[in-house]
Amino acid sequence: MTTPEVASTVNSDRKIQFIEEISLIIAAQDLTPTMMSQDFLKFSGIIPQEWELAQQPVLNPNFAQLNFTNGVGINAQPRSITINESLSNKTMDAISIHEVARKYIEKLPHAEYLGLSFSPKILLPFPDNPQAVRQYITDTLLGSGSWKRIGQTPVQAGINLMYYLERCQMTVSISEAKLQKPQGAPIVAVLFAGNFNYNINLGQSEKPKMAQMSEFLDNWQTDLEEFRSIVNQKFLDSTNSDSSQSVTGTSLFPGQTL
Repeated sequence: MTTPEVASTVNSDRKIQFIEEISLIIAAQDLTPTMMSQDFLKFSGIIPQEWELAQQPVLNPNFAQLNFTNGVGINAQPRSITINESLSNKTMDAISIHEVARKYIEKLPHAEYLGLSFSPKILLPFPDNPQAVRQYITDTLLGSGSWKRIGQTPVQAGINLMYYLERCQMTVSISEAKLQKPQGAPIVAVLFAGNFNYNINLGQSEKPKMAQMSEFLDNWQTDLEEFRSIVNQKFLDSTNSDSSQSVTGTSLFPGQTL
């Protein structure tokens, strides 16, 4: 499947819709999952009092997980906390995770912060043409070669790309994925996963760690818009696709490592 064919599929009358999720990952030397209780988050003002849990939280010394009914999830493990959000037709003004991350950093100014990552994901389902995803990755992005003709089934491939932007390092991973639905067979999709990595630099910056983290966080909207542009214009050759549709309020990529 060529890039124009992918774009044609995206812009067809049936209008395949993107599924999006974004995450902010805060890395800190002394962070422990037991700090991430709902009571602590609400009493400290990190999350609003009216937020309701979508399911029973998990809280132990090695892992914490809280999923809320508004599509925001908070996962913590030693040395990192991940705040994710399903966009689900949300406007920029309705997105919450950057405010949660900012309040967390403000409430814990003395934490030994190591850095911050912004990780957007775009999932493009192909319900009527599951072979198109594999063909797009192996034929369009990787090209021809005898390496494809090994084994008894078509090769399954993923691509990892690294770019150096002026403000940070960015990685883009492209792979085949499956969208699990409550009923019916899984839908094959192509997953574009980005990562904008910002590291605390004590040697070249006189700013304290908290100030650097706040500046990193200010880039989240620029990062999201740039990632959307890269996927649509560089990989799909499309400027008319709908990139704000989600099917559930929980994490769409539970098996992905951020």
